[in-house]
Amino acid sequence: MNWIILLTAGLFEIAWAIGLKYSEGFTRLWPTVGTLVAMAISVWMLGIAMKSLPVGTAYAIWVGVGAVGTVILGVVLFDEPVNALRIGSVALIIAGMVGLKLATP
Repeated sequence: MNWIILLTAGLFEIAWAIGLKYSEGFTRLWPTVGTLVAMAISVWMLGIAMKSLPVGTAYAIWVGVGAVGTVILGVVLFDEPVNALRIGSVALIIAGMVGLKLATP
């Protein structure tokens, strides 16, 4: 169950990272409110997951899910560039997350 909570926390991290872009430096009210709520939920859920998962693993997975999801949404929503180096770098992040999951009892 804690892995699902951790994955969900990562999804909320994606939401707040994208929300930062839409808030335009915290100058737009509703995107700012959504961003702050997503931040709070994300960190709260990370804390719950860390009750039973190793801190290094949980934090790295949380950041990895957020990073990969944010890169993907950056491409989809903001026309950020896609090239072999970016794809390879994201693949390495995913490989690292899989490795940490497999190495965690």
